Amino acid sequence: MPKILIAECMQEVSSFNPVPSHYEDYTVRWGDALLDFHRSRRSEVGAALQVFAEAGADVYPTYSARTITSGGTLAEADWRQLADEFLTTLAQAPHPFDGIYFCLHGAMSAQGEDDPEGYLLQEARKIVGERVPLVVSLDLHGILTDRMLRHADAIVVYHTYPHVDFYQTGERAARLLLRIMAGEARPVTAVVPIPALVRGDELITATGLFGRSIRAAQAIEAGEGGLSAGMFIGNPFTDVAELRSNSLVVLNGDEDRARREALQLATDFWAVRERLQARLTPLDEAVRIAHATPGTTILVDAADAPSSGASGDSNAILRRLVETGYGKRALLPLVDPEAVRAAMQAGIGQTVRVSVGGAFDRRFTPLPVEARVRLLSDGVFLSERQGDVWKGGDSAVLEAGSITLVVTSRPVNLFDRALFWAHGQEPRRFDAVVVKSPHCEPQMFAEWASALVNVDAPGATSANLPSLGHTQCARPIWPLEADTPFEPVARIYRRR
Repeated sequence: MPKILIAECMQEVSSFNPVPSHYEDYTVRWGDALLDFHRSRRSEVGAALQVFAEAGADVYPTYSARTITSGGTLAEADWRQLADEFLTTLAQAPHPFDGIYFCLHGAMSAQGEDDPEGYLLQEARKIVGERVPLVVSLDLHGILTDRMLRHADAIVVYHTYPHVDFYQTGERAARLLLRIMAGEARPVTAVVPIPALVRGDELITATGLFGRSIRAAQAIEAGEGGLSAGMFIGNPFTDVAELRSNSLVVLNGDEDRARREALQLATDFWAVRERLQARLTPLDEAVRIAHATPGTTILVDAADAPSSGASGDSNAILRRLVETGYGKRALLPLVDPEAVRAAMQAGIGQTVRVSVGGAFDRRFTPLPVEARVRLLSDGVFLSERQGDVWKGGDSAVLEAGSITLVVTSRPVNLFDRALFWAHGQEPRRFDAVVVKSPHCEPQMFAEWASALVNVDAPGATSANLPSLGHTQCARPIWPLEADTPFEPVARIYRRR
C-alpha cells in the first residue's frame, strides 16, 4: 500500500495593504483534523483524498494553515511560526513516503521572505530527500518562482477564474502524483516568464479572452504526453522580485515539445495583453452614472477588495456620494472597528456621530457622519458561495440619511452577497450598491442590475496597476512600462 504525505499552506497577500497579516488570521489544523475538514469539501485536498483512497493509498496528513480572507504581508514572527510548524510536523512524520502532495497558493509574502512557498519546498526537500515525488497545486494568481520549480517534480495550476475548479485541480494533482510514483510519468517542465501584469474582466475564463489561453493549456494537458499545463498571471498586488506572468507546460519526458508549447502559450498571451487590462471609469463619472441611472447601479470598488488583500476601509466612493448630494438609497460595506465600537456602546436605535473610513489605510481620510444604529451583530455568518464561516468581528448597520453602511471590525471576503444578507440588507432594494470585489458570479449582481461600473478608485488592490507603486518586481514590466520588450525564452526543469 503506497504511503502519501499531505500538507497545506495558503494565503494571498497585497503588499500595498498597510496592515500586516498575523498567525491568528490562519486556521491551523494538525493531523487527522486536516482530513476531517477536507473529506466532505469540494477542495483540492478533498479531491486528492478521494483519488488516493480509490488507489488504495495510505494517506498521512501533517499540517494545514489556511486563511479565508487575503490580507497584508505576513509579519516576520508569524511567518516563522507557520514555517516552523509546517516543517516540524513534516520532520516528525513516519518516513519514508512514496509520494508527497502540497496544496499551496503561490502568492504568499512575508516580511523577510518574498517566496514562502519556495522556502517551504526547499526546506521540505532537506527533510524528505530528493527522490520522493512531490507534486504541488497552485492558484493561477501564484507567483511562480525558480525555487518552487527546482524543488517540485510537477506543478498543477487552477484553470478557472473566478476559481471554481478547486476540486478538479486536486484531482489532477493527485492523479499525476500517482503516475509519477508508478513510474508511468517522467515530468519535464517548460516555463516561459512573461513581463506582464494583467487585471480585468477579460480574465474571466468562461467569457473573457484569457479563456482562450486556458483552453489551449487544457488541450496540451489532455493530449498525448500531457501531464500539466496552464497560465500563471501572478498577483499584481504582491510586489516581489519574481512577480510576472508565466506559461507552464509539463510533459512526459518530451523536452523539445514542452519548450515549443510553452513558447506558443506565452507568445499568444503577450499578443493580447493590452486587451486583458481593466477598463475603469473615473470616480466622478461613476458617481454621475449612479445619480442618473434608474434602477440599481453596482459600483465595483475592486481597489479595496479584501479577497484580493485590501484592508476594506476605503470611503472614496462614499465620500463622493455624500459630496454630490446623492439622495437615493445606497448600500456600502466598510471596515472600521472604532465606528462599530461606538455603535455597540450607543445601542440599537440610537444616533451616533462617528468618522468612518481610513481606519487602516491612510490614503483615505475619515469621513464624519451622523447615523442611526439599525442592527448589531457578532459578524459571524456563512458565505453564499461556499458555505465557509466568515468572521467580521463585531459589526453594525448604520443609516446616515439615505445611505446604509454595513460596518465590520475585520475584513471579510465580499465576492458574494452574504455580508449584506446576514445583516438584513437586500441589494436589489437599493439604488446604488458598492461591491468590493473584482468579480462576482453573474447572478449575484450583474444579471439584474441596471448598470455595473468598474470604478477607478484608489486602493491597495487597484486594477490601475501603475498607480500602486511597485518597487520590488523586476523592471521593465508591462503596463508599468508601456515599451516593455519581450523575448520569449523557455526555462526547463527536470528532477528525474
